[in-house]
Amino acid sequence: MPTNTKSTMDVEINKNQMKRGVLELCVLLALQSDEAYPSDVLETLQQSKLNIPEGTLYPILTRLKNAGYLTYRWVESTEGPPRKYFSLTADGIHQLNNMQVAWQELVQSVQILINKK
Repeated sequence: MPTNTKSTMDVEINKNQMKRGVLELCVLLALQSDEAYPSDVLETLQQSKLNIPEGTLYPILTRLKNAGYLTYRWVESTEGPPRKYFSLTADGIHQLNNMQVAWQELVQSVQILINKK
């Protein structure tokens, strides 16, 4: 395999690993202003250039709900079965705030290292 191809693959693998590490934060951010249906969360993430598969979102929503950071309500739909709309709980807002602080600290630390080159 040519070096450039391996290098490109390594970059993509690293990008995916970094993205996975912040997806819970991103989902909480997508829900911070209002409740949303999962496809709306996906659309918000896509608008931010975070394209994740639907199959990745549902386990994150479940994990955040089980942790007490999200709640949901069922809304009847005229176009099929009822829809589950997610929103942040008080604990979810607190967690989001903590995660934002941690993210800013991490970004600052990495930026210091980048600037040392």
